[in-house]
Amino acid sequence: MELQGTVKKLFDTQTFASGFQKREMVILTQEQYPQPINIEFLSDKISLLDNLTEGENVKVGINIRGREWVSPQGETKYFNSITGWRVEKVFDNASEPTQAAPSQSASPVSNENPFAGDDDDDLPF
Repeated sequence: MELQGTVKKLFDTQTFASGFQKREMVILTQEQYPQPINIEFLSDKISLLDNLTEGENVKVGINIRGREWVSPQGETKYFNSITGWRVEKVFDNASEPTQAAPSQSASPVSNENPFAGDDDDDLPF
């Protein structure tokens, strides 16, 4: 799956006691109702965020992950996360609508008036 939007926030890398690392980024989608979407990059994918700055337009390849957690009281809860695995910068001219090239017709187009030799004018006025 992919998400496209503007980089709203880049967070610092977090390192946990186990040695696990993650870095998060928030993008603001570009739609009728823009949404701030938090995307996490794990381990070796953290470096994908090194050359980004806030305000840039990006397209991010994502996976949606889910997990189940059972509390000490026996209550089951479910959590989702969005994990990024690819980032592409999108330049302004690529995000604007482009005009389609004119199509080539099979027959040549004539500029002659097809009614030029028609002297039979039966219009009532």
